[in-house]
Amino acid sequence: MPRVALVLSPGFQMMCFAAISAFEIANVAAGERHYDISILSEEGGPVKSTLGAALETERFGDPGDFDTVIAGGLMKPAPVSDGLIAFLRAASVRCRRVASICTGAFMLAEAGLLDGRRATTHWHFARDLQARFPKVKMEEDRIFIVDGPIWTSAGMTSGIDLALGMIEKDYGADLARVVAQNLVVYHRRAGGQSQHSNLLKMNPKSDRIQNALTFAQQNLRAALGVEQLARAANLSPRQFSRAFRAETGKTPARAIENLRVEAARLMLEQSRHSLDEIAVENGFTDRERMRRAFLRTFGLPPQTIRRATRFGAEG
Repeated sequence: MPRVALVLSPGFQMMCFAAISAFEIANVAAGERHYDISILSEEGGPVKSTLGAALETERFGDPGDFDTVIAGGLMKPAPVSDGLIAFLRAASVRCRRVASICTGAFMLAEAGLLDGRRATTHWHFARDLQARFPKVKMEEDRIFIVDGPIWTSAGMTSGIDLALGMIEKDYGADLARVVAQNLVVYHRRAGGQSQHSNLLKMNPKSDRIQNALTFAQQNLRAALGVEQLARAANLSPRQFSRAFRAETGKTPARAIENLRVEAARLMLEQSRHSLDEIAVENGFTDRERMRRAFLRTFGLPPQTIRRATRFGAEG
């Protein structure tokens, strides 16, 4: 049974436990104990969070006792103790994988575990990490990254995606999907997905426009004309078009294209589907329409983005 350890430092952010909950739910969903979970700290005993509440922890022991060690993030990076560095270095040798949530990446970097590796962290701190640890191959626009035995994730909630990725690798996609459903996560975001979603960038003010965008994201393969989107928003087509542009700064057609391009890029990076299959799956009808949309958005055709992604994965 894989033993998973979450490593905490004083001032840890409570959202770290969202990721650990995924392993807990995996046990429940599977109907048997797939994971044994431990909460560790350097000294053991109570460790205070950013909220001031203390959590009881076990003292560091032999990292070889664990399959997976995850460094929990702080609200902002802080100095790392010699004891924590030594534990993480030992874990990188003794454990199957070592991971970080959010600013926990600074701890891995301080221990030298990210040297020469691809890694990510919360976008707000990514450039600071790169400046302090220039040997790290920072990819600041990723949800999580797996480079060999080292896993790093972006902001706190992306720790859930990282944990679901581990569950999928350990026990398959079906269990990961059930866990995501139990956590009421819409879907498991793949590691290559951008931290900066087009849905977040559009940031509609009303629930009606948000409902239309959510409907669109869930039905990208459909035609998605103004009339269909207006029905999802419970507005007339004329009211919808006016309200949509006022709230998002985009026309419905351009917004839908952006969502399709985002989803198609993710499939390019994370799957082996052909360009024709990706185009149809994301509502472009054919690969030529998808190519033109990619050129408008990225200035590059899909083939170039796929080649660059594969080169980066092999580098």
